[in-house]
Amino acid sequence: MKTRKLGNNLEVSAIGLGCMGMSFAYDPLPDKREMISLIHSAYEMGESFFDTAEIYGPYTNEELVGKAVSSFRDKVVIATKFGFNIVDGKQAGTNSSPKQIRKVVEESLRRLKTDYIDLLYQHRVDPNVPIEDVAGTVKDLIKEGKVTHFGLSEAGVDTIRRAHAEQTVTAIQSEYSLWWRHPEKELIPTLEELGIGLVPFSPLGKGYLTGALNGNSTFSNKDFRSILPRFTTEALTANQAVVHLLTRIAKEKNAAPAQIALAWLLAQKPWIAPIPGTTKLHRLQENLNSVDVELTSDNLKEIEEASSKIIFTKDRYPEALERTTGL
Repeated sequence: MKTRKLGNNLEVSAIGLGCMGMSFAYDPLPDKREMISLIHSAYEMGESFFDTAEIYGPYTNEELVGKAVSSFRDKVVIATKFGFNIVDGKQAGTNSSPKQIRKVVEESLRRLKTDYIDLLYQHRVDPNVPIEDVAGTVKDLIKEGKVTHFGLSEAGVDTIRRAHAEQTVTAIQSEYSLWWRHPEKELIPTLEELGIGLVPFSPLGKGYLTGALNGNSTFSNKDFRSILPRFTTEALTANQAVVHLLTRIAKEKNAAPAQIALAWLLAQKPWIAPIPGTTKLHRLQENLNSVDVELTSDNLKEIEEASSKIIFTKDRYPEALERTTGL
C-alpha cells in the first residue's frame, strides 16, 4: 500500500478505513465478528489508518476498533474524536471543555486498549470554548504521551489558524468528494499554506458515488441517510449526472466508479488521505486498489469540465445539523 504524510510527520496508508458504519448510522448493522475480520483483512492488505470516534455507537465503535487492532496496535494509526456531550446514549450538544477532553481521552484509551492516540480530533467546533483552550489541552496531552497528533474536523479556516498557532495541527477532517467540493474554496489553500494534511470523510458520498444508489433506493428510519436532503428520491434521481460521469471514466479505465472517485481525490494533493467506509470485503479491496488507478491530465481535465456543469439538488445535511452533526 502506498503511503502519504499528514502534516510534518504522520505517515498513513494512502487510503484509510472509516469504521463508523461498522457499528453506527447505517442499517442493518453488520456482525461484530465479521467487522473485526474485515479490519484484520484491511491491515493484511496494507491499510494502516483507522478512523473512529466516541460518538459512534456511542462508544461501541471504539471498542470494536480497539479489539480488532490489538495484535498489531503499534503498526497502525488510530484516529478518534472528542467534542460532544452524550446523554442516555445520544448526542446532546457540543462540549470541548478541558475537563471533558481529558475525560473522553481517558475513556477512549481504555476502549481502544492502548496507552496513546495517534491522531485526536475535535469532532466539531464548540462555540462555547475558545479553540486556544482546546488546542492547549491537547498540547498538554501530547506532552503527557497520551496523544501524538492533533486534528480538527469540519473547522473553519480562522479556527484552524488559531488552533495551529497554539498547537501544531496535523490534519483536518472534512467531507470532500466530487459531490461536495466546498473545501476547495478556502480550506485546501489554507491547509497547503500551513502544511496541514486533509482527511476526507464520505469520499464516496455516503455510498452514492459508487453507483449503487438511485431514485428507487430507500432507507429505513435507522439509517441516518433517511433524514439527509441529498438522499430523497428527488435528489437521488436528479444528481445521477455525477454517477454517469464516474461510470463513463471507469469503463475507460477498466475500473469501478468508486475507484475513479477516490483516484480523483488522491490526484488533488499529495497530502490528502481519504477514509472511505465499508462493511464488505470486496468493496474494501476495490477501495484499496484505487491507489493504482492512474488518472491522466486529460482524464482530470475531463472530470473537471464535466463536473463543473453539474448543479446538485439539495444540501448534504438538514440546516439544523449542518454544523453540529458528528457524522
